[in-house]
Amino acid sequence: MAFVKRSVALMSRASERAYNNIRSMILSGELQPGSQIREEALAELCGVSRTPVRDSLRRLEAEMFIRRNDSQRSFVADWSLDDLEDAFQLRAMLEAHAAKRAASRVTREQLGLLRFHNAQLKQAIEMPNPDVPKFLDHNRHFHAIILAAAASERLTNMLAQVTEQPVVLRTARHYDLENLRRSHHDHDELLIAFDKRDGEWAAAVMTGHIRRAFHAYAEAHSTDTEIRKSNLAA
Repeated sequence: MAFVKRSVALMSRASERAYNNIRSMILSGELQPGSQIREEALAELCGVSRTPVRDSLRRLEAEMFIRRNDSQRSFVADWSLDDLEDAFQLRAMLEAHAAKRAASRVTREQLGLLRFHNAQLKQAIEMPNPDVPKFLDHNRHFHAIILAAAASERLTNMLAQVTEQPVVLRTARHYDLENLRRSHHDHDELLIAFDKRDGEWAAAVMTGHIRRAFHAYAEAHSTDTEIRKSNLAA
């Protein structure tokens, strides 16, 4: 019995490791949208057998990172622009609700942290060449603090399904300096709304903030799609 339990535990750890590795490769862009998933190659990369990889792919398929075709071959999901707009619409609604809740619940300590991260964002933007990784890091912390202030586990879980780093990363990489400054300005306005405890104002600012992010991402998505088509035709 003890042997069986150890075997199950090892398999569970192997599946979790494979899941995290494959998911990270998708999020980083190492596995490109539309590319075929090969279990044997992934098993070798992850240092596990094919069974944990297969388990991980089923989990990633349920989360819409992976899609299967009619012949049951697996591919990295390549979302259409309609899919992406739907995800951003949901994100805008959820983050606006989070901002509204946070406005009446945010603590002075949390406001201080929000100001700190927004100041770091400004520093990243004002460098001779904007520091996108620094921008992303402090932007992530800024939004995470708002979500923590909203104090809703259900909201946190729902947002995790529609907010992923590749979307944020591609959006930020295609922001010009003006868009980066507008993003920082949105954060400034959110801070004022939080300071005034005005939930409606905070929700309106957050909605506009996410909608602008969608349009930046949509432009990047269209550009990347054209590049992939050109490469395939070459």
